[in-house]
Amino acid sequence: MANITTDIQACAQALRAGELVAFGTETVYGLGANALDPQAVARIFAAKQRPEFDPLIVHVADAAQVDELAEVRSPILMDLMQRFWPGPLTLLLPKRDCIPDLVTSGLPEVGLRIPRHPLALELIRQAGVPVAAPSANLFGRISPTTAQHVQEQLGDRIDWILDGGPCSVGVESTVLRVDERGYGTVLRPGGVTLEELRFVLPNVTLAPGHLESKASASPGQLLKHYAPRKPLQLVTDWTTIAIPESCAALAFQQQPPGNFVDIEVLSPAGSLTEAAANFFRALRRLDAGPAHVILAEEFPETGLGIALNDRLRRAAAGSGEPSDW
Repeated sequence: MANITTDIQACAQALRAGELVAFGTETVYGLGANALDPQAVARIFAAKQRPEFDPLIVHVADAAQVDELAEVRSPILMDLMQRFWPGPLTLLLPKRDCIPDLVTSGLPEVGLRIPRHPLALELIRQAGVPVAAPSANLFGRISPTTAQHVQEQLGDRIDWILDGGPCSVGVESTVLRVDERGYGTVLRPGGVTLEELRFVLPNVTLAPGHLESKASASPGQLLKHYAPRKPLQLVTDWTTIAIPESCAALAFQQQPPGNFVDIEVLSPAGSLTEAAANFFRALRRLDAGPAHVILAEEFPETGLGIALNDRLRRAAAGSGEPSDW
């Protein structure tokens, strides 16, 4: 099984040697490899059983690394970096030739971000290389927010897990593209909300639709994603549905009416921030519990609720299918 550690130096050395290192960030745990080493990047796809048409996000420690990897052509992009980095925002930028095509699935743009977690930043600094890192789980399954979650899914496939504690944000980064006219499109909603982005980029919009069989422009765009092994159904109003037998409930603020064998209430205070931090942990626990079906309440379509609803819809689309565990 993987070695769970807080030894940053050992993990940085492993990255330089072409090994895989799972590490905690403020969003979810990532499965990292040297982004400039195609063989190391290929190990990510193999360990996760991830299709190679799904591009990876590259994590850097500072703006100097950004300039080495991509072109920043717009003052708006500089404003976004200053406002949201370090933090849960990924920017799609024209890549330089040093980025292997495998990282971007052959696409001309690379997703870059500077994480806010101090251990992740120090790991990248000590490694001295940019780190390609999707979520540290088997492809399409529930994202990990603790080191133990990584151990449960990938412990027999990787050597190192850098334990950064529970993730504070709890959902993946927002992925944003800004075109040459200065118009912004969110390809994946996440830890930075549309409302926050509009302070810098008033015309930002959310990309419609889903992709299933062609190369994705960003991670997390496939329809079937973040899925539990048990069937998951969405609920808009608890009072209008029939509760199946042996059913669990994933609720936002209040315990729902009805007979459930298991219940998770994400935020009794009604905080979307708290709900996001608890989301994947709660979904993982219900998936491992006694219920045969999970009913999940949709969130208010505002702030982090947009990202949470995105994860729920993709989880529902992929849930209950033959497991790739």
